[in-house]
Amino acid sequence: MRDFSWKYFAMTGDVDAYMLYKEVNSQNIETELEDSEEPVQVDMSE
Repeated sequence: MRDFSWKYFAMTGDVDAYMLYKEVNSQNIETELEDSEEPVQVDMSE
């Protein structure tokens, strides 16, 4: 979807296509950050 919206924007200059590209891109970045985070283990034995 990201590639399509960018190519459509590049061909037409449509601002809505650019906004869609930015939204999809930011969601991809957030997903990558969530996937890369390792779970934190807390020692509660004290």
